[in-house]
Amino acid sequence: MPIQFSKVLALSALLAVAAPVYAQKARPEDTEVWQPAPQVVTPGATCTAPPSDAIVLFDGKNLGQWVSTRDKSPAKWTVANGVMTVNKSAGNIETKKSFKDYQLHIEWKIPSDITGSGQARGNSGVFLASTGPGDDGYELQVLDSYNNRTYVNGQAGSIYKQAIPLANPARKPGEWQTYDVVWTAPTFNDDGSLKTPAYVTVFFNGVLVQNHFQLQGQTLYIGKPFYKKYDTAPIKLQAHGDKSQPISFRNIWVRELK
Repeated sequence: MPIQFSKVLALSALLAVAAPVYAQKARPEDTEVWQPAPQVVTPGATCTAPPSDAIVLFDGKNLGQWVSTRDKSPAKWTVANGVMTVNKSAGNIETKKSFKDYQLHIEWKIPSDITGSGQARGNSGVFLASTGPGDDGYELQVLDSYNNRTYVNGQAGSIYKQAIPLANPARKPGEWQTYDVVWTAPTFNDDGSLKTPAYVTVFFNGVLVQNHFQLQGQTLYIGKPFYKKYDTAPIKLQAHGDKSQPISFRNIWVRELK
């Protein structure tokens, strides 16, 4: 028998003996991780209610957490019966506070008497990061997509002009719709170049429609998306310029992800 081969056999025999010995010495505790313990959070009474660590952005009473995107003056949308309704003449509104990575819950409703078709039917948007004057940021589309045909990367649940939703779970006009969003903001190098891209996961009425989608950059109506450096940014709601009846929002809260 060649000497080299005999060494291989001897090593194999040694390992065969050592493996059971190691298994006997190993304990389940060896692979248990105890610290740091996750923060204790009290869930809401329902799956849509804000948990204990949420920042409530709209509780049905006032627009104290929002300002006009135009000039940062107090937001002038209509609040009645626990609901805020878009005031198109007042323009877009955005949160006073800026955010980076977060979990967002927001509910919205297309009017039951909605008119128009395609993009001119209940159009609005949740801008996940409103990155500055003249920039739209990153838009999760809001639209009546119940029996309303339009381009699929512009229907409800799409990341506008970038990501087609994985399903269309839209409810009829007049019924409340829900978005639950996990937003991972992009990061940038000191010279402004992209370090890591943005990612988004979206549940639309409880159905997964965006699964950790990697964005190509900011939302653009015309042209290809690109990234522009920012750190934190407000969340913006759109007062779209179409002629259809304005949509409504309620029960908006956010959890910052550290």
